Amino acid sequence: KISHEWLARFVPHGREATAIRDLITAHVATVEGFERLRADLATFVVARVVESERIPDTKLSFNKVDDGSGTLLEVVCGAPNVAVGAMYPFARSGTRVPPSAKNPAGLLIEKRKIRGFTSNGMLCSAQELNLGDDADGILTLETSAAPGTPLLDVLPLGDVRLEVDVLPNR
Repeated sequence: KISHEWLARFVPHGREATAIRDLITAHVATVEGFERLRADLATFVVARVVESERIPDTKLSFNKVDDGSGTLLEVVCGAPNVAVGAMYPFARSGTRVPPSAKNPAGLLIEKRKIRGFTSNGMLCSAQELNLGDDADGILTLETSAAPGTPLLDVLPLGDVRLEVDVLPNR
């Protein structure tokens, strides 16, 4: 079993994991397994908060979020660290948040009314993405990536595990 990222550090190559898989299979040995790690985060994107206002008498905020779709989405958020212009991991409606100890089946994000406001997705904390224990606020991303960029393109989590069948004559 070989990590694509480890292989790229060991032998710098600048190629996608699929290209390396094909090269190994064509010239060295058969790649029997190809597994994208953290594939559970493949549907999450980077989003920018464009507008934010507190909902009176609550700890919630009503936000307009640019998720790269061309339409600003209205999102209700309970995190205290929402800031206009900041970038965050975003789960669009229809996305399933990864399973956790708190929620073993994962959580399906759906469009819903919260305190009279419609929420069309969720800005995510590190804990909700199984990236750490921090649930005090949403995960702020330090990136210049455009809204709508897949989260796995921004965070170094998208490694691939290659399983190579090394035959006895190799």
